[in-house]
Amino acid sequence: MPARRKARKRALDVLYEADLRDRNIAKTLSEYVERLEFPRPEHLPYAVSLVEGVSAHLDRIDELIASYAEGWTIDRMPVVDRNLARIAVYELLYVEDVDDPVAITEAVELAKELSTDDSPRFLNGILGRIADYAH
Repeated sequence: MPARRKARKRALDVLYEADLRDRNIAKTLSEYVERLEFPRPEHLPYAVSLVEGVSAHLDRIDELIASYAEGWTIDRMPVVDRNLARIAVYELLYVEDVDDPVAITEAVELAKELSTDDSPRFLNGILGRIADYAH
């Protein structure tokens, strides 16, 4: 698995835990990093930057997801899908060195591994619309 995909998966783990337990993202991230054994993975800094970025821009990210998720409220989305979308939207809007198709494809690929059969198509649609809006 490529390093950035591993980083996205780790970011998903943290965001999923915080979301599921209704906990502070920064505190969840701090505890997650503390639990990691040394040497820590090389991709960890990117994972941390994704979690911190999502946390910093959560209101705007969720607003975009909610407005482009036709027929879905953000609360009704599966927790995995909601947080994959958050990571991808953060990358679409705020990470200059990740191309839009890469951010979308990575979310879709992780959804194939970790979520429902409908999730990849669902995320591809939402993220494609947000990418069109953002650029």
